[in-house]
Amino acid sequence: MSVSSPAPASPAPAFAADTAAPTQAELLDFVRRAAADAELIASLPLDPEGRTWVRLEGPGGSEAWLIGWPPGTGTGWHDHADSVGAFVTAAGELKENALAARLPTDGWKTLELSEGVDRERRLPTGKGRAFGQHHVHEVLNESADRHAVSVHAYYPPLPQIRRYSRTGPTLRLEQVERPQDWQ
Repeated sequence: MSVSSPAPASPAPAFAADTAAPTQAELLDFVRRAAADAELIASLPLDPEGRTWVRLEGPGGSEAWLIGWPPGTGTGWHDHADSVGAFVTAAGELKENALAARLPTDGWKTLELSEGVDRERRLPTGKGRAFGQHHVHEVLNESADRHAVSVHAYYPPLPQIRRYSRTGPTLRLEQVERPQDWQ
């Protein structure tokens, strides 16, 4: 999958400056408001082959991103380590597959998952969700012919992303990425 980083988009919508760390609910409110900003969403250049993204200024020192998803693209299984987060679909529809189980944070390479931990959510335009630390999921644009666009926010700013492979009930830690790998 190719990935590109376009020129910065117009600034994120104006929000009051927070003095405390933003909560999951505040991050969700931010991404909902940003996703409703038609000018911001239209400013993202879309690539027919790879995801595109632009960093936004999130509330209270959070990290935020506007992301374009070509048809048939996805993130693969991953988590956001110690960050809480939220995301909303601004255009199109995304699917989130998630694990309803808290995984150990360190010291493992392979886990056998219990039955019943899989969750699936369809997130059409305007829908999204917040999530806590160590939330393992994958996000997909399953459309065959339509881009999707979403807005994401994380606090604290992402210290790392852990990437996983999954075969049936087996989840395997494959890679740990640091901010310099995606900025």
